[in-house]
Amino acid sequence: MTDRPLTLMAVHAHPDDEATGTGGVLARYAAEGIRTVLVTCTDGGCGDGPGGVKPGEPGHDPVAVASMRRRELEASCDVLGISDLEMLDYADSGMIGWPSNEAPGSFWQTPVEKGAARLAELMRHYRPDVVVTYDENGFYGHPDHIQAHRITMAALEMTELTPKVYWTTMPRSTMQRFGETMREFHEDMPEPDPAEAAALAEIGLPDDEITTWVDTTAFSGQKFDALAAHASQGENIFFLKMGKERFGELMGMETFLRVQDATGAAVPEKDLFAGLR
Repeated sequence: MTDRPLTLMAVHAHPDDEATGTGGVLARYAAEGIRTVLVTCTDGGCGDGPGGVKPGEPGHDPVAVASMRRRELEASCDVLGISDLEMLDYADSGMIGWPSNEAPGSFWQTPVEKGAARLAELMRHYRPDVVVTYDENGFYGHPDHIQAHRITMAALEMTELTPKVYWTTMPRSTMQRFGETMREFHEDMPEPDPAEAAALAEIGLPDDEITTWVDTTAFSGQKFDALAAHASQGENIFFLKMGKERFGELMGMETFLRVQDATGAAVPEKDLFAGLR
């Protein structure tokens, strides 16, 4: 036994990602006395500017947006009780197909081994027992999410550590409920074309393939407040439109695919730290 606390490290791409997919587990495990470490890879400079101004439009200043989003991220961390925030501060690459994907110094253009080496240093410092990031497709294909996945898996190979490793995911049944809820709140939302609908149908996993179901219902209010802390991006955060009660009903369970484990804990499991305590 050692005095080192159990530690969860979540590796995310942008400010606000920490709240969307893992706000519940970060808040829950912080409340249980587990050290929670958030690594945010980009500065979020491709987010909305004041008044909702978009990248490339007059008045959008990526440096000012990044500064604003850092303050919002720090506020979100306070809400979730996150112990340690580490920012790699790569330039936000923007959505797939944007010119910013090709910008020198953007996260997408950073060699994987370079980003992984920096993350490996943090892993050696914090020695996480559990690491959470995205799957190979970044859950929905965002370049920075894909890059976060790549550097996380490469960093793990660079260290001698053997944490439990999880990729965030969503049950297909919940994805269907999301679609129904979005149409409820946006009655004029057009039906997706067949190609888009097929792509959406591939997001997440069949329910029976998900290894880990963590009930974070008791912390859904904190998760909502953490998302609300990213006020500058409110136009893009659909979940804020449904209010806390409905949000808790839809977002109270966080789900993961376990991809590395040395504990032998049986799946499906209800705790990221199953087998560790």
